[in-house]
Amino acid sequence: MPDPLDPPDSDPLDPRGLRSDAPLLDAYLRALEERRRPFTIPGHKGRRDLFGAVVAGDVPLYGGLDAPKLTAGVLPEAEARAARLWGADVARFSVGGSTHGNQALALAVGSPGHTVVVSRTLHRSLFLGLVLAGLEPAWVRPEVDPVSGLPGAVPVAAVAEALDRHPDARAVFLGDPSYVGTTSDLAAIARVAHAHDIPLVVDAAWGGHFGFHPAVPRHALSLGADALVTSVHKMLAGYSQAALVLASTRRIDRGRLDRAFDATHTTSPAGAILASIDASRALLEREGAALLERALMLVATARARLGTIEGIQMADPPGGDPLRLVLLLQGTGASGHDVERDLLADGIALEMADRDVLVPIVTIGDDEASVDALTGSIRASIARRRSAPRRAAPAAAWSVEPRTIRSPRDAFFAPRRTVPIAGAVGRVAAELVAPYPPGIPVLAPGEEVTQAAIDALLRARDEGVRIAYAADPTLRTLEVLAEPG
Repeated sequence: MPDPLDPPDSDPLDPRGLRSDAPLLDAYLRALEERRRPFTIPGHKGRRDLFGAVVAGDVPLYGGLDAPKLTAGVLPEAEARAARLWGADVARFSVGGSTHGNQALALAVGSPGHTVVVSRTLHRSLFLGLVLAGLEPAWVRPEVDPVSGLPGAVPVAAVAEALDRHPDARAVFLGDPSYVGTTSDLAAIARVAHAHDIPLVVDAAWGGHFGFHPAVPRHALSLGADALVTSVHKMLAGYSQAALVLASTRRIDRGRLDRAFDATHTTSPAGAILASIDASRALLEREGAALLERALMLVATARARLGTIEGIQMADPPGGDPLRLVLLLQGTGASGHDVERDLLADGIALEMADRDVLVPIVTIGDDEASVDALTGSIRASIARRRSAPRRAAPAAAWSVEPRTIRSPRDAFFAPRRTVPIAGAVGRVAAELVAPYPPGIPVLAPGEEVTQAAIDALLRARDEGVRIAYAADPTLRTLEVLAEPG
C-alpha cells in the first residue's frame, strides 16, 4: 500500500521554473514534496488510500502553505506582487471566483439604499451583490448589433445620462469585456465617473489576459478604472474558482474593501487555488507576451479554417478581444444546439451554444492539435446540419428591457407566491431567471414580468437552452411577489 504521505504521482513539479518567482506556488510545492503529519484540517489528512487521488493535492493555506498564525507571510507577499504587476494599490486572492469579488466590491462601495449605475448585462453574481449590499441599480444597456444580435459597447453617453439622473450615485459597475469579447470605452467612462468623484468598478472576469500583449486591449486599471475583478481560471492558467480583486484606493476605501472581501470569503481557502493564482501571475509576468502570441496565432488559424465554411460568420468587434472566437451560424441554417451535440459526441465541449451562436474558448492552454480537432469537428457538423439560412434572433439575455418596480434587496426578502407562467405577466418577479450560458438575468427580483421577457425565456427553453436559477426550470410556473408593486 502506498504511503499516503508520499507526494502524488504527477508531472515534474514546476516545469517552467516559476517557484522562485511565486511564494505561494513555492509553499504549495514544498508541502507536496515534504512528508508531513498534519494535525490540522482538512480531515482527510491526505489519505489517498482512503479517498483516492482526489485529495492528493488538497493542501490548505493555514497549516499547509503557511502556519495557522500566518508567520511565513506568503499570501501577503503573493498579493503584493500581483498588485505591482497590475499597477494596483491592493490585490486580494479569492477562491470564490469572480462571483465573490463582485459581491465584495458591491459591499465596499455603498450602503443600503444607495444608487449605483450598473450595466444590465451584469452577471448573476453582481446582481446578488446588489442584494447583499442593499444597493439600488440605475440600469444602462449596451448597444446591440442588429445583424448578429450580440451586445456591443455600453455607450459613454448612457453612463453620463444615468449619472445626471442620479447625481447621488456611489459607483459605476460595468462588465468588460462582455461574454462575447466586446469592449467599451473604459477610459471615457472612467472620466465620466470621476467627474462625479465616484469609482468605476469593472467585472473583467473574461479579461485576465488584457494588458499583457500589444494586440489585446489594455486592462481596466490602466484605463482609469478604480477596481477590477478577473477570473484567473478563465483566460489564464488558474485552478477552477481562482480569481483576483485589484483596486486603487483613491476612491475605494482599503479597510472597507478588506472587510467586505473577508466577510464573503471562506476562512478555509484551498491552497491549490491560491497557488495557481500566484503561478498564473508569475507566468504572465515572465512569459505572458509569448504565450499570448501563440494563442493569438491559434485563433487566427481557427478563423482562417472556419471562414471557408459557406455561410458562417465570425464576430469581430472593433477594439474587442482578439482571442474571442464567436461563430454566427444563421447563414448556414445549422442549429447551434445540434452542432454542440455533435461536438460533445467528438469529446469537444463548448463554452456556449445557442441557436445562432457558438463560443469555443481558446486560451494559452491550447495547442495546434486541440484547435485542429475543434475546427474539423465544427466543419463536419455544419456539413451534416446545414439548412436554409435564417435571420438572427437576439438572445434573451441581450434583448429584454427591464423595468424595476422594487429594489433587488426588498424583492429578494419579500413574501412570494408561485403562479402559472401565463399569470405572471404584470406581476413583480421574486426570483432571478437566466438562460445559461451566459448567466445574464432576463428576469430579476424586483422587476416587472413582461410578456417580452416571458416570450424570450420560453423561446430559449424551447431551443434547448438551460434555464438557470429559476425555482421551476421548465418555466411552467414563476415565483412573484405575493403583493403586486
